[in-house]
Amino acid sequence: SKLTNLGHLEMTWRSRVHFHPLLVRILHKSRLKYYGKPEKKMDMPYQAYFEVADGSGMMSMVLWNSLCPKWYHSMKVGTVLLLAKYAIKSSYPFKTHPTPGDSQMKRFATIEICLNVRDPPTEISIIPEEMVKPEWGLPEVKYRFITRSELDDLPHNHSCDVIGLVTFVGRAERARKREHSEDFWLYRWAHAIDGTSDQPFILELFATSQPDVFERIHPMTYLVCTQMRVMTENPSRTVYLTTSNESQIFIKGWHKGQPYTKDAKVKNFIQWMESQSEADQIKKTVIGGYYPFPRPPDSFLKY
Repeated sequence: SKLTNLGHLEMTWRSRVHFHPLLVRILHKSRLKYYGKPEKKMDMPYQAYFEVADGSGMMSMVLWNSLCPKWYHSMKVGTVLLLAKYAIKSSYPFKTHPTPGDSQMKRFATIEICLNVRDPPTEISIIPEEMVKPEWGLPEVKYRFITRSELDDLPHNHSCDVIGLVTFVGRAERARKREHSEDFWLYRWAHAIDGTSDQPFILELFATSQPDVFERIHPMTYLVCTQMRVMTENPSRTVYLTTSNESQIFIKGWHKGQPYTKDAKVKNFIQWMESQSEADQIKKTVIGGYYPFPRPPDSFLKY
């Protein structure tokens, strides 16, 4: 059947009830959100946001309820989807937005695609990468990798991607989401080096709906973190990076087939690692323990 595109959808959605199928590539993926409440009886109160794109631009897509456990893990950054019987609604105004790797890409921000179990029941197909044709005009996934030597010049809250060799990983810790809340964020600290500076990346890694990766971060693994935010405004003035709602984390065993493996800075890092002695690097690694950060000032006068 005839396909539509995101640009055409934005112009015509108010005058239509049914929409032609869409062919899009996933460029960004949020962590899974649980929105259940004790007083509301819902079967699977989950949602996840994605940013998807075709040749006309980029739009948000929301995966709802029981479709989340079925599809969330197979919808990866870079995956091409054929969507039919989806719904369109006005965008939710208070959600976070990732920083696109391609700053020229048009963003359609007024509406979002909704994938539902019913009303209507969305039809989702994953197109294998080897069957994707260039004439479909789907954009490639682009990144914003930085090296450690570039980090200190970046402004607060700047969005970037990093790759490094893990030299330290702390224990998993919890922080309350809100004061007096019973909900907690799970996070751990890590250090990673990339050979461009004698200082490591200091990484505050919150759980990103990738428990198998989060629990297995260990020294000497190659760590890739996407959509990280630069944090400079803290008492110690030490620059560190923290995850955002759209961050993804990858370690050894998860890199194969990821779009970032084609990135020039990733290739440079791999070349540097191949020139290093593993025995020398192992001597510098540490695991576990309490990691107080940001560190307190040297004296009370600086508080």
